[in-house]
Amino acid sequence: MAPVVERASSAPHFLVVTYPAQGHINPARHRAAPGARVTVSTAVSACRKMFSDHADAAAVDHVDGAGVRYVPFSDGFDAGFDGDITDYISSLKAVGPRTLDSVLARLRDAGTPVTQLVYTQVVSWAADVARAHGVPAVLYWIQQATVLAAYFHFLRGTDSLDQAVAAAASNPWADIRVRGLPPMRVRDLPQGRSTGDDHHTYAFMLRDMRELLDVLGREDTPTVLANTFHAMEPDAVATLSQSGIHVVPIGPVLSFLDASAASASNNNNNNDLFKLDGKGYLEWLDAQAAGSVVYISFGSSSAMSKRQITEVARGMAESGRLFLWVLRKDNRSEVDGDELKLCAGGGMAVEWCDQAKVLSHPAVGCFVTHCGWNSTLESVACGVPVVGVPQWTDQGTNAWLVERQLGTGVRAAVISDKDGVLEAGELRRCISFVTLDVVRAMAELWKEKARGAAAVGGSPQGVRCRGGRPRRQLASRLVGHLACMALFCKQTEGRRTYETRRLAPYRTVDVASVRTTEKNSALYPR
Repeated sequence: MAPVVERASSAPHFLVVTYPAQGHINPARHRAAPGARVTVSTAVSACRKMFSDHADAAAVDHVDGAGVRYVPFSDGFDAGFDGDITDYISSLKAVGPRTLDSVLARLRDAGTPVTQLVYTQVVSWAADVARAHGVPAVLYWIQQATVLAAYFHFLRGTDSLDQAVAAAASNPWADIRVRGLPPMRVRDLPQGRSTGDDHHTYAFMLRDMRELLDVLGREDTPTVLANTFHAMEPDAVATLSQSGIHVVPIGPVLSFLDASAASASNNNNNNDLFKLDGKGYLEWLDAQAAGSVVYISFGSSSAMSKRQITEVARGMAESGRLFLWVLRKDNRSEVDGDELKLCAGGGMAVEWCDQAKVLSHPAVGCFVTHCGWNSTLESVACGVPVVGVPQWTDQGTNAWLVERQLGTGVRAAVISDKDGVLEAGELRRCISFVTLDVVRAMAELWKEKARGAAAVGGSPQGVRCRGGRPRRQLASRLVGHLACMALFCKQTEGRRTYETRRLAPYRTVDVASVRTTEKNSALYPR
């Protein structure tokens, strides 16, 4: 057995430490590249959900269906947490470093010492743990690079951005200029900006970003691996680089683009925080016409109110369109049955599904989404037009990218109250718009760009490693980079106005023949 341990200890070993949320875990877990190993470490509570078949998911290490190894740390709430987010973050910062230190020590003593630690946002304290063990650490930014640029310039007060945002905070339509980025509005900026209230729901985000930038500031050459690709966010990459942060685009990091980038059907990693619904939704999709189904999902964290569920159900019933709707079990208590009866016979509601397989299915022609970054990347890589219904954090910025930069979708208008409800009529109108041929063409164009970037590691020039060959597998891209480092609307007196304009900076679709009507509207406001 000794030779085996020796070989294991000499091989590169990458530990990826991530926050225990589905949107953080997904881009963190990927198969080890040949000659290296990758271990994922997230909270015990998440591992218990992902490996619920095990008697004690916290006591042992796990390997999921895709061959990824998990070694959990504790956040102080091993049984799970359903309280105030600020209380959770405080516990995570207090307990997490101590238990992660034990993880690194245990891996070292087992003959598989960590040679490089990769951490995602919210767990930037992992970099200090790595430093204490003499292990180099690098940030893996799993959101849009534009979000990082906006936070950076806001917190640094670049061009008095912080003051400009504070002055315009009450007007979501106010124009804001962030150095190096295309024009934005207040509503397009990531949430978590200064609220003046340390107990505000989003206050922890701003504190976390300050801590993250402080960690990067302690590095001689701050470097960030970003789950994006250069053609999609050249301005964000450039402005961060000019500000001293070297951003390496390695995306789109999506499991179904692994290896040959062929089909999501080869992805067998089903260890999500939610169990897949046993209904035959893929078989149901097989029976539908190409592009005929509207896929609806607001992600793993967003909760839908009873009012919102009713509006979505009514909108789909009135549209007469087929749909596949993810309505999580923790949302079902809000449903008394009448809402789903409104659209009975028009589609299927499931508790959870394999989203990559759904978006890759030819029957799906539209995606109604909360615009989480993973969902946004998946929609782009699958060529599916988007109706964006952002709710918090980075989602408004992701919707801005889809609508204003890519031209592959539209941000829906919601009622301006604390719930931000998407009404049935607006849902119908947005779906009608994004299923126009001109939007489909843009979605197909960006699908080609995304898959081309995936083949060469996120850069249009390709990413070449020591052997000179492009790294083509997703995990190989991540490991390779580490080794190489050693539209449409505006409010006008309560009405909607439209006009035809260019779709996006990278557009190649001729829209000279596109007529400007309410049914064939433009992506951009005046």
